[in-house]
Amino acid sequence: MALTSWKVFNFFDVLEVKLPDDGESSSIFDSNDLSCVCSGSDNLFVGSNDGHVRILSQAFKVVRTFKAYDTGSITHMKQVEGTALLVTISEDLSNEPILKVWALDKTEKKTGAPKCLSTLGIHNGRKQFPISAFATLENLSQLAVGFGNGAVTVIRGDLINDRGAKQRTVFESEEPITGVEFREGPNTTLYLATTGRILTLTITGKGQGQPAKVLEDTGCGVGCMTFDEANGDIVVVRDDAIHYYGVNGRGPSFAYEGPKQLVSIFGDYVAIVSPPKSATPTKTNGLRRFGGNRADELFNTSTFALLDTDLKFIAHTETLISQVKALFIEWGDLFLLTLDGKLFRYHEKSLQQKLEMFYQRDLYVLAINFAQKGGIDTTQRNVILRRYGDYLHKKGDYDTAMQQYLKAIDNTEPSQVIRKFLDSQRINNLIEYLEELHDHDKATVDHTTLLLNCYAKLKDTDKLETFIKSGTNFDLETAISMCRQGGYYDQAVFLAKKNQEHELVIDILIEDSKKYEDALDYIWRLEPSLAYPNLMKYARVLLEHCPEDATQIFIDYYTGEYRPRKDLPMPASQVPQDGPSNAVSNLTSFIPLPYRQTSVNPSPATVGNQQIALQDTDVAKIEVAPDYDIPKPRTAFSSFVDHPDNFITFLEACLKQENIDKSDMADLYTTLFEMYLETANTKKGEEKERWEAKAKRLIDDQDIPIDTSNVLLLSHLSNFRDGTILVREQQGLRFDIFRSYTSANDTAGAIKALRKYGPKEPQLYPAALAYFTSSPKILEEAGDELDAVLKKIDQDGLMAPLQVIQTLSTNAVATMGMVKKYLSDTIEKERKEISNNRKLIESYRTETEVKRKEMDDLGNKPAIFQTRRCAACGRSLDLPTVHFLCKHSFHQSCLNQSDGKEAECPKCAAQNNSIRAFRKAQEDSADKHDMFQDALQRSRDKFGTISEFFGRGVMTAPTVE
Repeated sequence: MALTSWKVFNFFDVLEVKLPDDGESSSIFDSNDLSCVCSGSDNLFVGSNDGHVRILSQAFKVVRTFKAYDTGSITHMKQVEGTALLVTISEDLSNEPILKVWALDKTEKKTGAPKCLSTLGIHNGRKQFPISAFATLENLSQLAVGFGNGAVTVIRGDLINDRGAKQRTVFESEEPITGVEFREGPNTTLYLATTGRILTLTITGKGQGQPAKVLEDTGCGVGCMTFDEANGDIVVVRDDAIHYYGVNGRGPSFAYEGPKQLVSIFGDYVAIVSPPKSATPTKTNGLRRFGGNRADELFNTSTFALLDTDLKFIAHTETLISQVKALFIEWGDLFLLTLDGKLFRYHEKSLQQKLEMFYQRDLYVLAINFAQKGGIDTTQRNVILRRYGDYLHKKGDYDTAMQQYLKAIDNTEPSQVIRKFLDSQRINNLIEYLEELHDHDKATVDHTTLLLNCYAKLKDTDKLETFIKSGTNFDLETAISMCRQGGYYDQAVFLAKKNQEHELVIDILIEDSKKYEDALDYIWRLEPSLAYPNLMKYARVLLEHCPEDATQIFIDYYTGEYRPRKDLPMPASQVPQDGPSNAVSNLTSFIPLPYRQTSVNPSPATVGNQQIALQDTDVAKIEVAPDYDIPKPRTAFSSFVDHPDNFITFLEACLKQENIDKSDMADLYTTLFEMYLETANTKKGEEKERWEAKAKRLIDDQDIPIDTSNVLLLSHLSNFRDGTILVREQQGLRFDIFRSYTSANDTAGAIKALRKYGPKEPQLYPAALAYFTSSPKILEEAGDELDAVLKKIDQDGLMAPLQVIQTLSTNAVATMGMVKKYLSDTIEKERKEISNNRKLIESYRTETEVKRKEMDDLGNKPAIFQTRRCAACGRSLDLPTVHFLCKHSFHQSCLNQSDGKEAECPKCAAQNNSIRAFRKAQEDSADKHDMFQDALQRSRDKFGTISEFFGRGVMTAPTVE
C-alpha cells in the first residue's frame, strides 16, 4: 500500500526546547564537539569529541560532567534503563575502540567521576575501521559491534563485575555493517544489516556456530535499522519502503519512497528522518555517518514523519530546515536534535483530541481501530461506534449504521436509536436492534411490545417463534398480550404454559382460540389445587361446548376421584422420520398438549419432538390419588345453569359415593328432586311420566333427607300431585290426600285414594258419600262406587241411617231410588237387631230370676247334703266331715285348712277367685276414666261402649263407708 494513500494527521504538538541560561547548559547542543546522544533513567547523556560525558536533567540542565576518555571521540553510548550503568565507546582511528562500563551511582574518590567498572578494547583484526553499529543486551552479558569493513565482533562476559570478557568476530563481509540488533528468545539471534543484505546469526542456543542466514539481498543505510520492543520485530527502512522482519523471516512491508536517514520506534509509531530529496543517494552518502561535509548538511532540509504502520496513517510529518543529528526518547516524549543545535520536543496529543480529528474528517473506521489499538474502555469505544452509526444513518447506509449501533448497545440509550428507525421501511433494522436489546437483557416492556408489533406487522411467524423459544429475558405479560392481539394464540399459549401461568393458558384457549376441548384437557392435567379455581371460573363455558367431558371432570373432582392426566412419550417406532415436509420445527412441537390450531398465522409443524396427548382411555393417571379437600357439592350447582341433563348426571353421581355428609346429602336429594320435576315439566307423554316416576322413587324412601316442606313446595310449584300425596301419606295425612282429590274434582283420584286409604281411615267413607252426591257429574263419574260406600258405611256402622239421610238430602242429587236398597236393608237389619235384643233381654231376666230364687233358698231354707264320698280323695265320708253349700263334701283332713282362715270349697275356689278378680277389676276400672274415653274414641259403637262400661260400674256412685 503506497504511503501517498495514507491519511495524514497532526497528532503531535511540537515545541522547541528552551535550554537554561546557565552557561554550559545553554550551549551544549551548539557545540561542535557534540558527538553522540543517548537517554535513559530520566536523564540525557551527551558525549563529546574530547572524551567528556555530560549528564542533563529533565530541565536540560547539566547536572554532572566527567572525563571518560583522555583521547578519542565518544561515538556510541548506551544507558541501561532502570539502572545506573552507562556504556560508552570511544574511537581513535590510530587505536582500537575502547569500551567502558560506568556505574553512575558510584564515585571515584580521587577524581569524583563515576566509577569505571570495566574497560575493554574492541578487536577488529587489527584493522582500523570506524564502528558503524552497536547493540547490547539489557544485562550487558553480550554486546555486538559492527565495523565499516563488514566485520561484527561479539563481546561476552561479565563487564559489570569486570570478570573478563571474550571477543569473537562472528561475521565478516566485504560490505560495511550498517546495523546490528539483538533478539532474545529460546535462542539469541543477532540481526545484521549491511549495505547490500539483511542477515540473521544465532549466537547462543540451538543453531549457534552456523553461518549467517540471509533474509534479504537488499541492505540499508547506517541508522536505518532498529528493534521494536513492542512486538519483537526488526524494522528496516530503505529508499523504497519500510520492512519488518520477525521470527519467521520477512514480514509486511509498507511503501515509502525516498531516501532514509534515521529510524526509531516511539510507542506505536515509526519515526523516520529523510534527507533532502535532492540529495542523490550514492555510495558515499551510504557512509555519510562515517564523516562528510557538515557545512553542506547545515543548508539542506530534512523530512521527519511519524507513521502508524498497523493502521496505515501518518501521525505527524514536517520539513526541517536543518538536518537531523539524533533522535531520542525520554520522559514520555520524542526529542529531535538538529545539526544547528536546536532541540524539538514532540508531545502526543490526548486520545480525545485525536478522535476529534478523526470525527472531523469522518474517518470513523480508522477512529475505531485506533481506539481499540490504544486499549480504550468499552464505554469510549461505544461512543465512537454510536457516532459512526449516526454518520452512516445520515448517509442513508442504514444497515451498516445498525451494525454500529448493535456493537455499541451496552451503553447506548435505546430510544436514541429506535427513533431513527421508526419508519416502516426500516422495520427490519428496528427488529434487529430490538432483538439485540433482549439478548443483552436491556429491553423494557415497551421494547418487547414494539418488537412483537414489528413481527406482527411483517407477519413473520418464524421470527416470532424463534424469539419466544430463545429464552430471552422479556416481560412475559407484555409478550403474551401482544401475541393475543396479533392473533398468535399458539405462541401466547406456549409462553403462558412455559411460565406456569395456568389461568392465562386456559383464558387464551377459551377466549381467543375457542379451543374449549383443549382448555378442558389442560385443566384436567393440573393438580387439584390449581384445577379447581380454573374449572369453576370457566365452568359454564365448558359445559356449553364440552358438556360430557366437563360434567365428568366435575364428577371426578366432587367425588374424590380426580386424577391429573399425564402424557406418555411417543414410542420410538411411531416417531415419523424427518423429511422435507417436516424439516422445519415450529413452536407447537414444544407444547406437550394438543394445542394445535389453525391460527390466522399458521406455521409449519413437525412432530420430531412431539409427545402423544392421550385422550379418553389413553390417558395415564397417577397411581396414588392426590390429597385434596373435596368441596361442598352445592358450590357446583350454579355452574350447571341451563344444563339440566348434565346437572342431573352430576347429582346422581355424587349420590352414589359413600359417607356423604348429611347436609350435603340433603342438598343433593333436594336439588335432584327439583331437577327431575323441572325436566318432567318440559316433557310430554311417556317421557314426562318417566321423569315423574324418577322423582317419586327419589322421595318414596322413608330415609331420604329431604325436608317435607321442600317436597311439598316443589311438588306444588311443579304441579306434581304424586309428590304431595306421598309426603302426606308418609305423615299419615290420608284425609288430606283424599281432600286434595275432592278439591280438584278428581273423582277417579278420590276413588283410588278411598280404596287405598279407606280400610285404614274409615272416616273417608262418610266424606266420600258427601263428595259423590255433591253434583250430578261427580255422581255420574262415581257410578257404582256410591253403593259400595253406602255398604261400607252400613257394615262398619260409620254413620247412623239418619246421618246418611241428612247427608244425602243436603243436595238434590241423590234420589230415593239410589238409596232404596240401603234403606230397606237398614230397616230390616234394625228390626232383626231389635228382635234379637228383646230375646236377649228376656233370657237375662229369666236367668236373673233363677239366680235370685237360688239365693233366697240358700238364705231361708235348710240345705240337704246327700253326698257320701269325699270330693277330694273319693273315699267314703266319715267324721269329721265338712259340707259346703255348693253341695261338695270333704274329709276335714283333705281340706288342708289353715288356722284362722275360713274354709273354702277346693272345687269351687278357682271359679270364685275368678269372679272376685273380675269384680275387683271392675271396681278398679271405675276410676280409670281415661281408659273409658280412649275406648269410646276408638269404638265404632259408642252406645255399646257406654253400656259396657256402665255395666262395669264406671258410672256407679262411690259407696260411703
